[in-house]
Amino acid sequence: MKVILQKDVRGKGKKGQMIEVAEGYARNYLLPQKLAVLATADAMNTMNLQAKAKAKADAEAKAAAQAVAEKLKSCQVKIYAKGGAGGKLFGAVTGKEIAAGLKEQFDLDVDSKKLVLPEPIKAFGSYEVKAKLGFEISGTVYVLVIEEK
Repeated sequence: MKVILQKDVRGKGKKGQMIEVAEGYARNYLLPQKLAVLATADAMNTMNLQAKAKAKADAEAKAAAQAVAEKLKSCQVKIYAKGGAGGKLFGAVTGKEIAAGLKEQFDLDVDSKKLVLPEPIKAFGSYEVKAKLGFEISGTVYVLVIEEK
């Protein structure tokens, strides 16, 4: 019996996939649990429309990520921090502060979780931070940590 999965089913397939299963498995488990629907012509048309909509949304998100990566090339985020002797900071500059600086200074929304810091920044100076924007697109954020007076 052919069914279209409504949710991911372990060992069978992912959401939106059409699979062939035993009639009893479909009738007694997948259909009552609303994990799948019968693969009728109407359901298949709906599945195709959803796949097209998802592909379009993915393409738009990829284009947006590419645009953000291009904007990041021309941005240098200035972070002001308090520090002591020898150029050491009191505390550290984290991805959250860099994301807030991008939003405030350049009006760019980059999630702090997408900024890849091998370790927190603990000294004054200039740094390059990699930003993984999704869809295998990454950009570089140039960060300048300046002493607060």
